Amino acid sequence: MFIPFSDLPDSSRVWIYQSNRSFSDQELQEINSKLEEFITQWTAHGADLKASFDIKYKRFITLALDQKLNAATGCSIDSSVKFIQQLEKDYDVDLLDKMNVSYKQGEFVAYKTLTDFRKMAKEKAVSKNTIVFNNLVNTKAEYLEEWEVPASDSWHNRFLK
Repeated sequence: MFIPFSDLPDSSRVWIYQSNRSFSDQELQEINSKLEEFITQWTAHGADLKASFDIKYKRFITLALDQKLNAATGCSIDSSVKFIQQLEKDYDVDLLDKMNVSYKQGEFVAYKTLTDFRKMAKEKAVSKNTIVFNNLVNTKAEYLEEWEVPASDSWHNRFLK
């Protein structure tokens, strides 16, 4: 059951997928349609899931699920991962590699391997004030408040010492 992202409670579970590149406007239109279609039919053991999505900076796809109605199950999570894998194939992007880091350089979103980010931290090319995207947040409230933060307020801080 698709509902607007803003209508989901702050306790909703989120999964964030970052792309290794920005999507074009045409791709975003198609992805929006595919996401809405997927969420409309997304179920857990035949029960409707109250869910939505958000896309930020033309490269982050966030799935959100109100688990008060029906919780995600292994099968429903598997189906969402298969859907994301299909998007990877359709648009020749990487959405599932968690060993990469995205951060802001002004208004531009940069994407680096964790190894490169660690090296940049050692070289002081990024700092504790660099805005990073903490894709480990679990709820909509955390996504809204703690997803886009200075590196000092994120797990990225371990590389800045």
